[in-house]
Amino acid sequence: MEQYNVTGMSCAACQAAVERAVKGVAGVTACSVSLLTNSMGVEGTASEADIIKAVQNAGYGASKKGAAKASVPEDDALADHETPVLRRRLIVSIGFLLVLMYISMGHTMWGWPLPGFFEGNHIAAALAQLLLAAAVMVINQKFFISGFRGPVHRAPNMDTLVALGSAASFIYSTCVLFAMTGTRMSADPGAHAMPDLYFESAAMILALITVGKMLEARSKGKTTDALKNLMKLAPKTAVVVRDGAEVEVNIEEVAAGDIFVVRPGENIPVDGVVTEGESAVNESALTGESIPVDKAPGDTVSAATVNQSGFLRCRATRVGEDTTLSQIIKMVSDAAATKAPIAKVADRVSGVFVPAVIAIALVTTVIWLALGREIGFALARGISVLVISCPCALGLATPVAIMVGNGMGAKNGILFKTAVSLEEMGKTQIVALDKTGTITEGEPRVTDMIPAPGVTTEELLSVAYALESRSEHPLARAVIAEAEGRGTGLLPVSQFRAVAGNGLAAVLDGAEITGGNRKFIGAAADEMADRADELSGEGKTPLFFRRDGRLLGIIAVADTIKPDSPEAVRQLRNMGIQVVMLTGDNRRTAEAMGRQAGVDRVIAGVLPDGKESVIRSLQQYGRVTMVGDGINDAPALTRADMGIAIGAGTDVAIDAADVVLMNSRLSDVPAAIRLSRATLRNIHENLFWAFFYNSIGIPLAAGAFIALTGWQMNPMFGAAAMSLSSFCVVSNALRLNLFNIRSDKKDKRITPVTLPETGDDDNKNENYIKEENTMEKTITVNGMMCEHCEARVKKALEAVPGVTAAVTSHEKNSAVLTLNGPVDEAALKAAVEDAGYEYVG
Repeated sequence: MEQYNVTGMSCAACQAAVERAVKGVAGVTACSVSLLTNSMGVEGTASEADIIKAVQNAGYGASKKGAAKASVPEDDALADHETPVLRRRLIVSIGFLLVLMYISMGHTMWGWPLPGFFEGNHIAAALAQLLLAAAVMVINQKFFISGFRGPVHRAPNMDTLVALGSAASFIYSTCVLFAMTGTRMSADPGAHAMPDLYFESAAMILALITVGKMLEARSKGKTTDALKNLMKLAPKTAVVVRDGAEVEVNIEEVAAGDIFVVRPGENIPVDGVVTEGESAVNESALTGESIPVDKAPGDTVSAATVNQSGFLRCRATRVGEDTTLSQIIKMVSDAAATKAPIAKVADRVSGVFVPAVIAIALVTTVIWLALGREIGFALARGISVLVISCPCALGLATPVAIMVGNGMGAKNGILFKTAVSLEEMGKTQIVALDKTGTITEGEPRVTDMIPAPGVTTEELLSVAYALESRSEHPLARAVIAEAEGRGTGLLPVSQFRAVAGNGLAAVLDGAEITGGNRKFIGAAADEMADRADELSGEGKTPLFFRRDGRLLGIIAVADTIKPDSPEAVRQLRNMGIQVVMLTGDNRRTAEAMGRQAGVDRVIAGVLPDGKESVIRSLQQYGRVTMVGDGINDAPALTRADMGIAIGAGTDVAIDAADVVLMNSRLSDVPAAIRLSRATLRNIHENLFWAFFYNSIGIPLAAGAFIALTGWQMNPMFGAAAMSLSSFCVVSNALRLNLFNIRSDKKDKRITPVTLPETGDDDNKNENYIKEENTMEKTITVNGMMCEHCEARVKKALEAVPGVTAAVTSHEKNSAVLTLNGPVDEAALKAAVEDAGYEYVG
């Protein structure tokens, strides 16, 4: 999408006019104009010159944003330039207005004295009012320039209503003044005509609208605070190492591959990888998480985060627009430039609002004249209709709430890519969670250590550490991490050997030590078989260890659930949302994990390319949000009504998602839904106020209630009401900044949808996974002992041409292959053996 700056817009009608003009250009497929940021996004093949010409022909200005600005708006582009100008105009206007009000109303209403040269000469007083009103109109000439230019381009706007109201008051009063000069009343020339002068209304209307514009501009500036704060985080300089010396350079001069250094208390300038040093880094600016993260060589660091304790030397990996910070800013600003579906109602109304109001004002004036009222009274009613009507409140109702909601999300590490995703997120009925890396940590960890009678935990762990330290298996890494975390000493072993898929053996101090699955350990494992079965039932992998034939105990390893996952699932269920877990694991492991997480449904045995099919099935029952982090989650994220990518996931998953969670916390999912619901509720409040204000204000201004209640509106009060209406809408949107997205106390529960039960077979869920027109082949593979072995064999087999998916089971020593055509058995055998396992056939 190409980005443009747009100038000259003052209300929703202007925004609609620009959109209408650009959409009429040949080659433009989509156009979204933001009144809030004075920007426009255009998709299609139309040339830059044609687009700018169309905007200019509509009476506005446009310019193409530079490459850097298109993706990352400069701080100056969001600065509040409008408020200071309006403030100066208002101060000068009030100076003239106070004198005007004193002359026009002070003497007649409150008996205040007038200067001697006005005594007995009301024509002179009226002439002074004309001059003072004219001065206020010149100061606020922008209303007239914009207001009368709009109809010329067939796009009347809010300024048109203000200009017509003020000009009508001024012209009518001027005509009355000339009529007064023709009177020949001996005592007090012109006294009879004084009540029909509306010079003070002509000036007061402009001053009050300027007050409203200033308040609105100031409040609108606050809605972009989150984006401006993000932009202020971007470092301006970096200290890089060149020719062995440290040199401070502008951030634009840092290139990928450069070595840069960061001292304690300094901001990290670009994204990179730590090559030397250790430190704690505060990443709250990007993730909202206040607890510092420890960094060591090999760890990644991001621009705008703060190095808190140690000296770091890093290699730059992403610079300029490619840094994480720049991508976040781009995502937030792009979301502000898009439109939520709910805004289309207001846009349609805004497009015809001004012409309709002008017509109502004319009809009002004619009707009152036809009823026999004097022209001054009828004109006052028509002017009141013009100045009380406010299309801005309608136009701002949605974008200000979207901007504040997006800012709130960004501060908490929740990034909505578009306004549509922010609106639609709260309508979720079903959340589908990928298990690995989403519900779980994604890495195996030691969960239980159960020593045999007469054996200590330290003895069991030291033998396991000595044995597993020589292995590259994922389960071995879990044991090593546990031992190193406890400070266990590493004992030297000899004659180490690995039996593929079964276990390990070595000699320690002359004694043979072995470790592996129950089958490999043999009869010695029988005494703890029941405990091992319990652990397997909980989704854990039991590893047995023995020394010289004597069982030492069991160490259980599993991909553990993230600490916040059960609470996140509970919050989702309390909202009335059905939570479904998708996994390729066998049903026994999957059900154990599902019970720990507390989900409603577990769909096990899902093939890598089958998640998209499951999402399609779930969509029959309600709106589905998919949460995942891997490459194979991308099709499902795209298929779902809403896709959420965990921030620590792959770039492919993040690109396919509608919402990105910068933290790897599942609790951000209910927070995102909560924020979406709050934003949508705020938009509804704004739209209600805007429609209610106009539906009550216009009839009141027209005098519809005079016969019933005697209420009639002075044009000045109409202008005051108009000036406050937009301010109220923007102020209401700013209330979102006070919303606590982490609190579930006020969560509204929707009626849960009904999902069918999952199947009973180990690898099939017939209610969710539909049979495809493919062939199936089952092979026997020996040597698999855990789910990580299953994953390794699965990956190897799925790389064979013709194999679309593989479901492996270490318990059955089998792999069920889904084929889309004949597959050479030699290729399957080679794939299994290359992975380190035995192919039986």
